[in-house]
Amino acid sequence: MTKSTKTSRSFLASQTTARDQSPAVEERIYQDIYDAIMEHRLPPRTKLTEQVLCQIYDTARHTVRKVLSRLATEGMVDLEANRGAFIASPSNTEVKDMFELRNIIEYAVLDKVGREASTRQIAGMRKMVEEERQSYLTGDRPRWIRLSAQFHLALAELTGNALLVDTLRKLVSRTTLMIAKTEAPGHNACSFDEHDTVLAALESGDIALAQEHMAHHLHLCEDRVRPNDDDHFDLRAVLGK
Repeated sequence: MTKSTKTSRSFLASQTTARDQSPAVEERIYQDIYDAIMEHRLPPRTKLTEQVLCQIYDTARHTVRKVLSRLATEGMVDLEANRGAFIASPSNTEVKDMFELRNIIEYAVLDKVGREASTRQIAGMRKMVEEERQSYLTGDRPRWIRLSAQFHLALAELTGNALLVDTLRKLVSRTTLMIAKTEAPGHNACSFDEHDTVLAALESGDIALAQEHMAHHLHLCEDRVRPNDDDHFDLRAVLGK
């Protein structure tokens, strides 16, 4: 085998390895940034510098760009021309509009779920709320916040409407990242106690009451949105391993 052949095969092997690893790296970057946003470790308007992310994850710029594009599609990141990517920071007007839309969508979700969901499916939702409660009580804030947001998506999934779920996912993500970091029950990003009341009404067959509880819950969530601070965070400190 000639030296040039060996070199060619070595190059092709390295390229194949890079391609094989790219999806795993891409998913890791996505999950790290998503979790950091939802756990309030990276606040709104934090700049996600491509070069720094490439250095942190030892990956190519196109991989980072794919992740940022995915996060932008989900409403977590804003891509600004000639400026780069920033963690989303909706205006007060947009926050108001998003919660209004969430009220409309989740009202419809409860109507369909209340009429069509099985007792077993509602019981599965009850288990999720209990996990949310336990996460809070054991001090596992990251899991608690994740489950709080997931509750709304899990309800929507019971409708069987994938487009509805995708639409709500963006709204839930974008509104959750705007809610202030607090520790007290009843003032958290999305209270398990409030989720409990929604499920109790569904279990009793009272759809109207479930809708009333959800509207009250979303109103309290909107109330928890606080003005952004001007802190700047080092991506390496938050995402670096």
